[in-house]
Amino acid sequence: MRTFLSIFAMLVCVSMFSQTNVSGKVVDGNNLPVPGANVVVVGTSVGVVTDFDGNFKLKVNQQPPFKIKASSIGFDSSTVEITKNNEEVTIVLKEGTQLDEIVLSASRTPERIRESPVTIERMDARAIKNSSAPSYYDALENLKGVDVNTNSLTFKSVNTRGFATFANTRFMQLVDGMDNSSPALNFALGNLLGMSELDVQTVELLPGASSALYGANAFNGIMFMRSKDPYEKQGLSFYAKTGMTSSENAGDNNFIDFGIRGAHAFSDKLAVKASFSFLNGTEWFATDYTNYDSATGDAIAGNRQTDPNFNGLNIYGDEVSTTLDFSSIAGAPAGTFETAAVSRTGYEERDLMDYDAESVKMDLALHYKPWANDFTIIWNSKIGRGNTIYQGANRYSIKDFFMQQHKLEIRNNNFFVRGYVTAEKAGNSYDTRFAAINVNRRWKSDQQWFTEYATGYLGAITGAIPGVTPGDPTVAHAFARGLADTGRFEPGTAEFRAALDGVTADGDLLTGARFIDNTKLYHADVNYNFSHLIDVADIQVGGSFREYVLNSEGTIFTDIDGPIRYDEYGAYVQVQKKFMEDKMKFTGSIRYDKAQNFDGNVSPRLSLVFSPDEDKKHNFRASFQTGFRNPTTQDQYIGLDVGNAILVGSAPDNLDRYTTRPITNNFPAGLEAFGLDRTVTLSGNDAYNNSYTLSSFQAFGASAAAGTPNPALLERANVEFVKPEQVSAFEVGYRGIVFDNVSVDVSAYYNAYQDFIANRTVIVPNYGNVDLSDITDLTPVGGAPTPNALIAASNGDFTPFQLYSNSNADINSYGAAIGVNTKLFGDYNFGINYTYAKLDFDQASDPDFETNFNTPEHKVKASFGNPNLFDNFGFNINWRWNDSFLWESTFADGMVTARSLVDLQFNYRYKKSTFKIGAANVLGHEYVSAPGVGTIGSQYYISWVIN
Repeated sequence: MRTFLSIFAMLVCVSMFSQTNVSGKVVDGNNLPVPGANVVVVGTSVGVVTDFDGNFKLKVNQQPPFKIKASSIGFDSSTVEITKNNEEVTIVLKEGTQLDEIVLSASRTPERIRESPVTIERMDARAIKNSSAPSYYDALENLKGVDVNTNSLTFKSVNTRGFATFANTRFMQLVDGMDNSSPALNFALGNLLGMSELDVQTVELLPGASSALYGANAFNGIMFMRSKDPYEKQGLSFYAKTGMTSSENAGDNNFIDFGIRGAHAFSDKLAVKASFSFLNGTEWFATDYTNYDSATGDAIAGNRQTDPNFNGLNIYGDEVSTTLDFSSIAGAPAGTFETAAVSRTGYEERDLMDYDAESVKMDLALHYKPWANDFTIIWNSKIGRGNTIYQGANRYSIKDFFMQQHKLEIRNNNFFVRGYVTAEKAGNSYDTRFAAINVNRRWKSDQQWFTEYATGYLGAITGAIPGVTPGDPTVAHAFARGLADTGRFEPGTAEFRAALDGVTADGDLLTGARFIDNTKLYHADVNYNFSHLIDVADIQVGGSFREYVLNSEGTIFTDIDGPIRYDEYGAYVQVQKKFMEDKMKFTGSIRYDKAQNFDGNVSPRLSLVFSPDEDKKHNFRASFQTGFRNPTTQDQYIGLDVGNAILVGSAPDNLDRYTTRPITNNFPAGLEAFGLDRTVTLSGNDAYNNSYTLSSFQAFGASAAAGTPNPALLERANVEFVKPEQVSAFEVGYRGIVFDNVSVDVSAYYNAYQDFIANRTVIVPNYGNVDLSDITDLTPVGGAPTPNALIAASNGDFTPFQLYSNSNADINSYGAAIGVNTKLFGDYNFGINYTYAKLDFDQASDPDFETNFNTPEHKVKASFGNPNLFDNFGFNINWRWNDSFLWESTFADGMVTARSLVDLQFNYRYKKSTFKIGAANVLGHEYVSAPGVGTIGSQYYISWVIN
């Protein structure tokens, strides 16, 4: 017993002796405290965070000497040596410039942003704190060269260097290494499955081709969001934000946004973190009722009163249209009455959606270090659910959309291996166009409606209707519509609500509007850096594998018989070497990728960075790199009738997989005797192998309308199967400090594209061969021998298909950007940048092709603020301007007007709390990001953050 007590006393003494107390303060170059700085023991995960006054106390089970390191965002880290117990130290952090910030994404290795071989934009937690935008995701728009297209309050699409719609499949978004694109749609739904702003460590954005390191779809830009490490950023954080959105058409609507994050290191081996955020508000209202040509997507003259075939942009159901020959219907000689295209009466979008915007995100991560060193095993789960609006070929109400990701990663400073799964469920999402069409049809069939319309028109035009002025077509059309619409389900009534609920719960687009999506993807990638083993150069190798499992039950893809699987894989190597006493840095990489349905693709990248001065204040760079984009899941396997066209993917096994529903032809009664079928079905093979180009069909139609039909104008489509598109990108740039505290970043690029993936609209005759080889002799009915395809064209018996192929046109783009950041009047931060982007495309080389360049030629952005205007008080102002530009998409084409916007915020800090009041678009200049989306007004907010 005495021996045991002796040993116990000795152990206690050793334990007490080995515990070292360290206290001190972390300050900046002006001797002001740095709150929230991390102070850690070098080589361990033991550490603390400084309090509001920059003070810290640290207990270490380690005998001196050892080193501690202090770091904080926006400052260079600093290390001091502890030589005795109870030592008190003051650690001074030097404020770094933007060029001193460390980035990881440009070369998959840490390097200062000034030495990055390519253009890179960066935003960290400090920039988020000082931002005037309502959220950190909105703040991305203040970065140089970045466009953020607002599809809805909860869905914003990030884009760089053009070529994007809201379905931005040319831009990649990674969150802690995971691609958070929708597996079925192949683009990210904004920040739906992103991260809470409390957990954001850095956001890095490469506005250019990056396929040499990141593979397919790192084509026109890639964004990396990295979260905070639970070992380094511990404790409980919280934010609450509320305010209102305000616009002329939607009025004032409240929103709430709050989140919480907790992280704790239980030991050097185990740490855990979790976060939750919730946002609820009201969407921006889409109320553009401009009349559009459903065939071309262009705005045309006319309104609901003057055009019987009216097709309002944000009115749905009026796409159902037919041509009525009133003379033939009345049994009168040809030309007695007019022939007119007539559309059904539609419903406004705001009658079909509740405009409830919502986003719920949850994140859980466990970090385990089995040997208490840099070797880490990470399990990460992300879950997101929300309501938003997506504008593609139609406008979609994304309701109760659910998406989840689960990742297992093993890593240390030299390698990582990760695998993750992404799974989604469409919830109660639906297509608003088909919702309106089928609500109409639940009330009255198309045939009955058009029959009543024709009856009403003829009665009114002939004077058979008492009280209606005869002979006036405008009056007759108005009377006919009123007659046909008698008893229509009116918005707000129980009948309308019941019909809409029934339609949106039905996944058959013939009778409903809901779409089903349970698609998944499985992804694995690996990287190893040999720099710790090889002195000659830094060498990295890596690779990836991905499998898609498409499962829409036939509502989006041609997977009616079961899920469709396909895969892709790739591998790369990168070599980085410094020369000339580290003044010249060479980076070279090459990657090979292979997708199941396409040939392999090789992507090289070469770059040089030259820093002539010892302090590397001046850095010149030049690079050549390539990018490629595999056709999306929809490009390959979609099979969807969206009303104005049928979308069919061009994977070889998809053509026979898709067939239309029965189509009823319009040819006059009696022609069945000549072998023409009243009801037909078409397949994907018909679309690709028996179709006319849209432009030639329109030219033929114009000649027929003029009374001189010319079949020679018809041109066979001959659409080739889609294949990957490629880009060769050349870039030069300079980053440096030209005067004291004046940093400059200049870049210029030229992109040359090949095999640009293009949607092609073709016209398929419902019967007859496009080579006009099959002829029907109509002499017995007063006609002449006529090719069947021309009979189809003259009777409106044709079907538009939208196919996926590649353009043979030469498409190039070029641009430049310059950004300047400095301090004015001592402590005021000022930054301004300008971006120029230009498309080089000869439309005559491919008349049917739309590039969807969709970006302004000129953009200017500026910021001005001071985080420490006086004690604990700061402010920031952001201003953005861009000129007008043409927006092209499958939904609508049109000019987007120039806009000038101002965001403003004031903040006050008290201990660990920050209070902020601000407004986005404070001047109230309302605008739209694209034709057909909601009109964006002002957003006012007040927030409280405890961090």
